Amino acid sequence: MVKAFLRYELAASFGVIASVESNISFDSSGKHLLTPALEKVGVWHVRQGICTKELTPSSASRGPSLAVTSIASSSSSLIACGYANGSIIIWDHDAGTCETTLNGHKGAVTALRYNKTGFMLASGSKDNDVILWDVIGETGLFRLRGHRDQVTDVVFVSSGKNLVSSSKDKFLRVWDLDTQHCMQIVSGHHSEIWSIDIDRNERYLVTGSADKELRFYTLKDSENDQFINGDNTVVNGDSSIQNKWEVLRYFGEIQRQNKDRVATVQFNKSGNLLACQVAGKTVEIYHVLDDSEANRKAKRRLHRKEKKHGKKSLQVTEIEDGQNENAAGDNPVTTDRPNEIINPTVTAPDVFKLLHTIRASKKICSISFSPITPKNSLATLALSLNNNLLEFYSIDNGAATKSLAIELQGHRSDVRSLTLSSDNTLLMSTSHNAVKIWNPSTRSCLRTIDSAYGLCGIILPHTNYGLIGTKSGSLEIIDIGSGTCLEVMEAHGGSVHSVAVLPDENGFVTGSADHDVKFWEYQLKQKPGQARKQLSVTNVRTLKMNDDVLAVAITPDAKYIAVALLDNNVKIHFVDTFKLFLSLYGHKLPVLCMDISSDGELIVTGSADKNIKIWGLEFGDCHRSIFAHADSVTAVKFVPKTHYVFSAGKDRLVKYWDADKFELLLTLEGHHADIWCLAVSSRGDFVVTGSHDRSICRWDRTEEQFFIEEENEKRMDEMLEADIDNAFENKYVPKEEVPEEGAVAVAGRKTLETLSATDLIIEKLDIADTEIKRIAEHQARKNRGEDSVFQANPLMNGLSPSDYVLSAFSDVHSNDLEQTLMALTFPDALKILSYLKDWTSYPDKVELVSRISTVLVQINYNQLVATPAARHVLTDLNDILYKKVKGYKDMIGFNLAAMDHLQQMLASRSDAVFRDAKSKLQEIRAQQSKHDRSDLGEVRPKKKKTQK
Repeated sequence: MVKAFLRYELAASFGVIASVESNISFDSSGKHLLTPALEKVGVWHVRQGICTKELTPSSASRGPSLAVTSIASSSSSLIACGYANGSIIIWDHDAGTCETTLNGHKGAVTALRYNKTGFMLASGSKDNDVILWDVIGETGLFRLRGHRDQVTDVVFVSSGKNLVSSSKDKFLRVWDLDTQHCMQIVSGHHSEIWSIDIDRNERYLVTGSADKELRFYTLKDSENDQFINGDNTVVNGDSSIQNKWEVLRYFGEIQRQNKDRVATVQFNKSGNLLACQVAGKTVEIYHVLDDSEANRKAKRRLHRKEKKHGKKSLQVTEIEDGQNENAAGDNPVTTDRPNEIINPTVTAPDVFKLLHTIRASKKICSISFSPITPKNSLATLALSLNNNLLEFYSIDNGAATKSLAIELQGHRSDVRSLTLSSDNTLLMSTSHNAVKIWNPSTRSCLRTIDSAYGLCGIILPHTNYGLIGTKSGSLEIIDIGSGTCLEVMEAHGGSVHSVAVLPDENGFVTGSADHDVKFWEYQLKQKPGQARKQLSVTNVRTLKMNDDVLAVAITPDAKYIAVALLDNNVKIHFVDTFKLFLSLYGHKLPVLCMDISSDGELIVTGSADKNIKIWGLEFGDCHRSIFAHADSVTAVKFVPKTHYVFSAGKDRLVKYWDADKFELLLTLEGHHADIWCLAVSSRGDFVVTGSHDRSICRWDRTEEQFFIEEENEKRMDEMLEADIDNAFENKYVPKEEVPEEGAVAVAGRKTLETLSATDLIIEKLDIADTEIKRIAEHQARKNRGEDSVFQANPLMNGLSPSDYVLSAFSDVHSNDLEQTLMALTFPDALKILSYLKDWTSYPDKVELVSRISTVLVQINYNQLVATPAARHVLTDLNDILYKKVKGYKDMIGFNLAAMDHLQQMLASRSDAVFRDAKSKLQEIRAQQSKHDRSDLGEVRPKKKKTQK
């Protein structure tokens, strides 16, 4: 009989406030901040400081390759999130739902930007390409190729008609979205360009790189082909081809205060502030002066220059005046300096003035301006730091002050140890400066206690106390109820690497790098002057070892103690006499972790040599050595009352083993960095793991059964799919050289989904062709007078051959349609073209038929021209499709005109602006709900009468 096992699945991941791989962004309302949390996106309420939602991708695509790398918010509730595998997911953060997934990039998405209307999305990636997406149609429009290195930022200009992209190749490229070509290449930077941004009025475009200065560009007005610079309008009178295509013109530069490279430049929504974040701890805030202030500053600069120039050249001027009087005669010399002072030339330092420099406690990862301008300040700026922290600053003319910090919901560094209470209701985690107490069910942080660098810890059974072993060698006693550290004891002369509770629950054992294994007893005592009893710990015995102790474990009957040493061996001693019982040797590198089964029969050890070894405790024989992980094994734990083992390693994986059959049962993926620790509940119903990525994952045992053979087949399929993905990338095929002026390509990307969709279409085409032949044969027999009953193919579910083929396209994602059709052979494409005439009779399929016909004709143009059989198909399709599309276009235009007319009528009858109708309706509903609540039971306090 084949044995079935219960599956463990990732139930929750918590402890990450903001990860370092992506930027942060406010939503359109300014009430919520969107932060990356590894593969999730956290939606934080700014005023309350709590995470209201978590946008999590489907479990089928979860893994280390799915970290969030870019976030962009639109003018609506939609947000776009780019991931490390090149996919883009569009979320509705109000509803918390995934709208669509866009696949097109082959590398991590590094830049995302919506246009002003929110209908178009531009993305840049590590694959050097820029893709333009239609958000409403959920499809890619085209791919822009030309950059020689990673695209770092994109921005829409000229009211969305052009797109500017920056790259590590030190160039800016301006793309015309109508003609889909690169119309201008801007050079001048001496290092990689990391960020660009444009103000709301499209006056200035700023670029930030590793250079010492910020560079500014003015933009051409698309209506009259003029460059706008404040009040000074420079008319483009030169009709040369170079000036005709010039969109950006160099305006000037300002010197930065910090020498580190620029990470982000960003204007606030009103455009009066510019933030420059460097790859360090500082953010420089510049005030963008208006035109009149910039002109006054330029005049003052010229006056100072005139005075300085006049003092230095007074004598030279007198000599020149005498020479001019003798030589010039009746020809006086005129100067333009008074005119220059009256109409000064405004430069970049005249417009951008340094206002503040914000210095954070740690390195800044990203910044974002709030779209809401507070009443008492100029702007609100959010910062994400590399120590899992969010800070909010209020910026005014006087100073920039910190208004809020979100830090309690996660550790500042990696999670080094985890331990569960005896009833599984509390979880204790340690890091380099704090101990946190969590509720593992609700994922809420209950207590945060300052401590030293904790390497290990335990929650003492049936008590409210915890013990922490630190890197400095001390033991910290903490009171979980009050959230305080009661006592710090100098226990060892080296780092305390391991602590284990004795089975009698009256003491514990610690192992340290000072070669000592110490036995401790604890009891509750009431000291004089204290109101209640407190925990008291005393050292009763010490076992001296000949090397650093890395791990200790006690057998359930308290007969043996196992000690893992730095010399790669495990020594097993009698607890009562400390005599050596067994020596387990076989690992090639030090044993980092070990555990003993509940029945005391087996001991499992995990080592830095990537292996786990299963030993028998009766004779010390090695049952099996298993190559378990691709890196060091950092934690192993038995499931209580079983011989099933969980192991974790630096390869980011958690593995589930059967120690009796020596077989791998499950591989659990979810962490994005090295896993340091692991804890199993007393009932084995869930497992928690802590990682270098600062996250804590809880894996729950489900009711779903699985079999080992099925899991092995699934792993083989995943390996095969990975090989297919590598084949798609064509790593060893020489890449074609992209022309200097750029090129346009298809936006989509070939994936397993597109190949599966192509196979399904071909399969349904074959079934439909066979059915058509059977129908023709039946009709022929019927015409000859033969009695026959036609039985339709049950696979077609009662559909006609045309509708059956159409159903194959219903499951094809809009973004994958082009790649799906590109994989078809020419005969299959010709068959699909023959069915399009019938599909045009469905009103809701006209757009799909138009797209299919366009793509197939573009791909197979040469073969279609040379094939006589295709001419009548295309002719019929041309006559019908053009009329259908024109009819629906006219109908949509009529409806739009009617809606515009209704808008004008409503606007003329009401004093409220039509576009504000939704917000006004929400205000009315909010007032009504408050009124209803007050009527239901909210009693207002009566005013007290004052006595005279």
